[in-house]
Amino acid sequence: MTEDLTPAEETIARTTRQLDARGLRGLAHPLRLQLLNSLRRGGPATASQLGKELGESSGATSYHLRQLAEHGFVEDDPEHGTGRERWWRAVPDSINFDARKVDQDDPEIRGATDVFLHELASLHYRETASWVADRDRWRDTRWEEAGTFSDTTLYLAPDELKELSTRLLALVAEYDKREGAEEGQGEVRVHLHALPVHRTARA
Repeated sequence: MTEDLTPAEETIARTTRQLDARGLRGLAHPLRLQLLNSLRRGGPATASQLGKELGESSGATSYHLRQLAEHGFVEDDPEHGTGRERWWRAVPDSINFDARKVDQDDPEIRGATDVFLHELASLHYRETASWVADRDRWRDTRWEEAGTFSDTTLYLAPDELKELSTRLLALVAEYDKREGAEEGQGEVRVHLHALPVHRTARA
């Protein structure tokens, strides 16, 4: 391991793909982000299956799956590859985007960054709204008290915010080592947002 990394950063590095400019260009499309999310959550699928799920034509999903594969986000699934239609699976890496590591003065990169971040924020909103609408499903179960739905305001220096973010990501990565659910486990979505806020003083 690199000596410059803290133990928490090493944990993240083992399980996370850092999104570079090429990867950003390949991923910054609403349908591609939806396809990748669907494969990660629902497992391997064909372009036709994903098209029905997302309300898109199989031609559109097939094209964008090939683009995702070219950039290393999805790949062929050999376990389902015996039929006439191609099966796809997500490459099992988490994705981290650091805007400082790409050229934000390049209009193309700036535009791709905006698309990526806006679609990611929309995805998190849709997933949270879906949980709210479906929350009665978990009533009177152990899941009802297991999760958290909260926010807080902290006053931090930049170095403290970086440390907090790194430690949170490392903790999540520890639980992300498992492959598939064991008995008693279920799918859990974790959204992490720790962002500076600009607040205009009251007059």
